[in-house]
Amino acid sequence: MQTLILDEQEIRQRIWTELQRATQDRHSQWRTPVLATVDKKGAPDARTVVLRHADVKLSRLHIYTDSRSPKVAELAGQPNAMLVFWSKRLNWQLRVRVQISVQTAGPQVDAVWARVSQSAAAGDYLSPLAPGDRLPGAPALPRDSTHPHHLAILVAQVQEIDWLELARSGHRRALLGADTWAWRVP
Repeated sequence: MQTLILDEQEIRQRIWTELQRATQDRHSQWRTPVLATVDKKGAPDARTVVLRHADVKLSRLHIYTDSRSPKVAELAGQPNAMLVFWSKRLNWQLRVRVQISVQTAGPQVDAVWARVSQSAAAGDYLSPLAPGDRLPGAPALPRDSTHPHHLAILVAQVQEIDWLELARSGHRRALLGADTWAWRVP
């Protein structure tokens, strides 16, 4: 199968189309990127997250999390982070440099909670225990809606995207800013 050679504008458009698709398609390989942050000791920390929203006009990505999770504390100390996406179907890797703000209250959080609270995932945000806390016994998380929820939205403002395409005909790499494009050595 021959690789389709896309130009700069087509690549930029395809990246955002795929990111938006990933928020709806549970089978998209870009739905679950790796989020890398820096912990309190300055060591790297990485985990898989779920991409929930992609806004091309504002260059923003949204991820839901528990407001008590270690990543929230890490981002409070250092809001610069990296999201890494891989698509075998496209043979594309994205390294997305972002600055993340954490929303724990307000109309947007309320709207998201109204949807999430009706799903099985609601229990993740209702637990009296924080993510990573030791369980006293077998896991049995309450779905009791009388507990306050701990849902937070990580709003990742895209700073730049390092795009890499692996192809038999030759690898290609570029660094994309909001209004810039620079080809790089793969």
